[in-house]
Amino acid sequence: QVLLVESGGGSVQAGGSLRLSCAASGFTYSSYCMGWFRQAPGKEREGVATIDSDSITNYADSVKGRFTISQDSAKSTLYLQMNSLKPEDTAMYYCAADPRYCSGGLEDQADFGHWGQGTQVTVSS
Repeated sequence: QVLLVESGGGSVQAGGSLRLSCAASGFTYSSYCMGWFRQAPGKEREGVATIDSDSITNYADSVKGRFTISQDSAKSTLYLQMNSLKPEDTAMYYCAADPRYCSGGLEDQADFGHWGQGTQVTVSS
């Protein structure tokens, strides 16, 4: 059974930083795509960043240069370092995983079979 557990969310002021973590268990594929999605109230869930088993990354334009996705395979943990946070980054952030390579472009949430429960990020102005 695959389990993804996010942590690290919280409330910060604009310009601040947070690091999200996603601890994965039961996900033992040699080829995989993992990513972060977010959903703000009243909006659709959108992709933020992805990384695959070859450590190829991809970012949404809205977070390029501010967010960094990384992974620690030994710890089976996915990270999202978020710097220069803006109020528009406020959302529930979800970790997702699927046993395939990432597409190399924007990923559709429908293509991920495993999801965490989410962690809330709130950025105040």
